[in-house]
Amino acid sequence: MSTLMQYTTDSGAQVVVEMDGRAPGAQPVGRGENSLARAGRTFDEALEGIHAAAESALRVFREGTLRPDGVELEFGVKLTAESGAVIAKAAAEGHLTVRLSWSPEPRP
Repeated sequence: MSTLMQYTTDSGAQVVVEMDGRAPGAQPVGRGENSLARAGRTFDEALEGIHAAAESALRVFREGTLRPDGVELEFGVKLTAESGAVIAKAAAEGHLTVRLSWSPEPRP
């Protein structure tokens, strides 16, 4: 059974996210198979942990010995009413893809 979770951004915009199953910690505002539930936190608050994880990962790769010219992070993010945003699993592991790139040295 799908649940539609309504988040509000800090700027007041509404974001609706489809979730599988019941959403513990949500406030139901409708009934039926695709009922709407209001999240207990804002969309921005739900993403705070993912934001902190991205900053931490970028710091590790930028300040480490590899010194790449570019860093790309890809998180699979799952939104829940209780925990906010969590890194979603792909198979049995968490989903995080890291791409590092270096530009070739210019030739004299």
